[in-house]
Amino acid sequence: MPTADRSRPRLVGAADGTPYRDLNRNGVMDPFEDPRRMPAERAEDLLGRLSLAEKVGLMFHTVIETGPDGTLLDEPGAISKSGTEEVVLGKAMNHFNVHGLESAGAAARWHNRLQELAESAPHGIPVTVSTDPRHGDAQNAGASWATSFFSLWPEPLGIGALADVELVRDWADTVRREYTAVGIRAALHPVADLAADPRWARQRECFGQDPQEVARLVAAALEGLRGAEGEASVQATVKHFPGAGPQKDGEDAHFPYGRDQVYPGGRFEEHLQPFRVAVEAGAEAIMPYYGRPVGLERGGEQIEEVGFGFNRQMLTGLLREELGYEGVILSDWELVNDNHVGDQVLPARAWGVEHLTPSQRMARILEAGADQFGGEECMELLLDLVRDGTVAEERVTASARRLLRAKFVLGLFDDPYVDESAADDLVGTAADRRRGHEAQAHSVVVLHDDGRVLPLLTATGSTRIYAEGVADEVIADLGVRVGSPAEAEVALVRLGAPFQPRDDLFLESWFHQGDLGFPPGLAHRLARIRTDCPLILDVDLDRAAVLTSIVGECDALTGSFGISGAAWADAISGVLPPRGRLPIELPRSMEAVRAADEDVPGGTADPLYPRGHGLEIDQVISSRR
Repeated sequence: MPTADRSRPRLVGAADGTPYRDLNRNGVMDPFEDPRRMPAERAEDLLGRLSLAEKVGLMFHTVIETGPDGTLLDEPGAISKSGTEEVVLGKAMNHFNVHGLESAGAAARWHNRLQELAESAPHGIPVTVSTDPRHGDAQNAGASWATSFFSLWPEPLGIGALADVELVRDWADTVRREYTAVGIRAALHPVADLAADPRWARQRECFGQDPQEVARLVAAALEGLRGAEGEASVQATVKHFPGAGPQKDGEDAHFPYGRDQVYPGGRFEEHLQPFRVAVEAGAEAIMPYYGRPVGLERGGEQIEEVGFGFNRQMLTGLLREELGYEGVILSDWELVNDNHVGDQVLPARAWGVEHLTPSQRMARILEAGADQFGGEECMELLLDLVRDGTVAEERVTASARRLLRAKFVLGLFDDPYVDESAADDLVGTAADRRRGHEAQAHSVVVLHDDGRVLPLLTATGSTRIYAEGVADEVIADLGVRVGSPAEAEVALVRLGAPFQPRDDLFLESWFHQGDLGFPPGLAHRLARIRTDCPLILDVDLDRAAVLTSIVGECDALTGSFGISGAAWADAISGVLPPRGRLPIELPRSMEAVRAADEDVPGGTADPLYPRGHGLEIDQVISSRR
């Protein structure tokens, strides 16, 4: 394993006094080290100095894990394939998606050590640390991380329930400030997909199902992540081009049974709309999805039925040439190799090109137009492709140019370090947590109320409450927990949206898939509770749900989007009145779902609750007078 030279390039002065970092340690302020020059000029100068291996290293973006208390991990982790020094120095890689983090302080310490290690490489190229979303409560090793030391907000579907551009900017700006405080400079979000098929497992990451509304909120999110002039910015990766929502039978393209993306309703352009707006808004990076388009024709041309990451018609023809996109294209994870973790495996998402070898798949991805391989670190495959003439070095250089320019735009070459001593104070401040809590409460959607229980008026410290799925400390703020509905004055029950558990493939258990209906016994159990006391029921809508069987068995029904019990309590008690409107429709039956076209947003017949439905607290109050 290579040994790192821990000596750090000093901040020195050029002949005219301009301070710079002598990254290649030659005693001269080379153009790429000159902070006065433009990013494109600096990137071009550095490109001419890099070896083929260094340029190839730029093109891999994989998982990295941290050691305890902010140390570097010297061996493979739970998911990461190699130790830190091996990927940074041995493979010349410098783009990493970080997984679990202990605390803000530990994350900042780890980040600075990582940058210090990177400085010992021949040209000191700084690391770009990226992350999946961290500001909601969903934990999914393939899509998001619940991170308690950040401020907590509704999931994006809940942000969409409020449809407030200023709120989105505030949320995204808070994400930017908290990310940059610990060294994270690239967000693998926002999601610009439409939550079209009610069964799809990734709806909670979307802003909703309306193309114009989603486009408007994505543009606001990009603005917030970018920050104001002079502020540290976060490079946003908009995903999943050209819209991942219309999966056949609502299955997810992470898995072989969900590989097909279909457009029976002819709505491809609606799914594309948020990406058009994102490109116009200056998106710095875009990620195509795994799915392969089946039966799609566009402009009289039949689209090849291969995954979007392999699809030249989509990435070069549509994204680059038609939409005029000039930024980075980052493939989704593991398109080249199977992923083995413990005793589980997930096949490479090489949908439509499963018969190709890993080297052939890599060549196809480059030919399609992508710049970076997500989740891979097999740089030897690309080196061999260049050496044998299959891939021209100029093609590698073109992607390396985009990737270097992005680092210069972020200012990483001039100062990639963060203040370790300040991180804990800058992240998860009381003010940011309060705004996140308020947004959570306001995002609650009141779906149904019979006029008896909302807002929940409790006698301080004495109201007897039977509860399921609500923490003791939340009940203590409302009244006294009792052990049975017969003893209670009111029952509070919170449930997750229904799904069919699966766990045969790696990551599969994290994705809530399958039918949307509750088991038949639930309605009976809720009715028994309601026999003894009024019942307020909440369903956590990480995707759509069929609520038809249970809506008649409760006095009030709310939908929430990954929020805390305390925020829900503030909403139903009117402390922070619920203002949410459904960003997706809730279908009446599974029969209606199966009969609908997967690509048509809001396409089920006679939905139980249409998109936009939601009762206001004032309406609820007036109905009780």
